[in-house]
Amino acid sequence: MEKFWTHWHAKVLALLRIIVGFLIFWHGAQKLFGYPPSGNAQGDLSVLLLVSGILEFIGGITLFVGLFTRWTAFVLSGMMAVAYFLVFFSKSFLPIVNQGELAVLYCFVFLYLFFAGGGTFSIDYYFKEKNR
Repeated sequence: MEKFWTHWHAKVLALLRIIVGFLIFWHGAQKLFGYPPSGNAQGDLSVLLLVSGILEFIGGITLFVGLFTRWTAFVLSGMMAVAYFLVFFSKSFLPIVNQGELAVLYCFVFLYLFFAGGGTFSIDYYFKEKNR
């Protein structure tokens, strides 16, 4: 069974990176361009929403393709921690009560990607193998 886990570890890690990059990209697109429509009124962007939208949009693309995975994940993890404490924490201590569980989950998935890297099927992996 250990051989099975070892064989699939990097591939599933890459799948996690791709899916999370895809999802966070759309959060940024929604903040920056109002697409896809969320049902919330799209007003003027505050500086924080603009910065988070740019980080999510560009970070989503770089995670999706696996470029600068560790550093992108580090920045996005910090951004999500800040978002949690600025937006949700003042409402309640518990994420399930203050509706900040998605921010917490993203924060720790990004933190994991910072330590684990992008896995196979990434530009980072390609350059790493090329330089061997």
